[in-house]
Amino acid sequence: MIYITGDTHASVDRIEKFCQKIPTTKEDIMIILGDAGFNYFCNLADYDVKQKAQSLPLTFFCIHGNHEERPQRLSYYHETEFHGGMAFQQKEFPDLYFAKDGEFYDFGGKTCLAIGGAYSVDKNYRLCYGFPWYPSEQPDDAEKARILERIEAHGWHTDYVFSHTCPYDTRPVHLFMSGLDQSKVDTSMEEWLQKISDKLDFERWYFGHFHGDWTNGRYEMLFESIKTLD
Repeated sequence: MIYITGDTHASVDRIEKFCQKIPTTKEDIMIILGDAGFNYFCNLADYDVKQKAQSLPLTFFCIHGNHEERPQRLSYYHETEFHGGMAFQQKEFPDLYFAKDGEFYDFGGKTCLAIGGAYSVDKNYRLCYGFPWYPSEQPDDAEKARILERIEAHGWHTDYVFSHTCPYDTRPVHLFMSGLDQSKVDTSMEEWLQKISDKLDFERWYFGHFHGDWTNGRYEMLFESIKTLD
């Protein structure tokens, strides 16, 4: 089975409870739509959550979020093939895979495009109080160009999209943080995804980031809920 959920932020407790309720095996895949939190500190502090995730009867597939470093920037990750696309893996944790932006994967016969990254509205807070923040949280121009080349080569078609944030017109404005000046929020990622969604032929778009569960049938935002990938 293939399951999908939203941000976990370095805690797999709800996934562990899910595994206890619905017995799973390493043949089952749990897709996390960004901010898994496995590469938040980028040192030994990450190992506890990685070890716990590795011990669960699941294989993890993680989209890049904005509260974590990109695995390709960390020396202990290597590229490997996973479900038809390239992904990143750490040898100590062989069942934790991280998507490469712009890659297409095959899950249950569905073609799935991964596009990670988002802007951190808590950037200044994290910098002020010494919490990690990574300039690579959003893809740069070169990375965006590479992603578009991959989509073009795929004929602008996919069944599913897995991203962290969402196209601009799909933003859940009702979940925006109160007291935050939205005019200072960088929405370039969402605007870029909107251009992609306007042109892309797709069936369903899954995203996380906004800490809520919602769907209109074509776009689906996930946070704490865990669902079976249709």
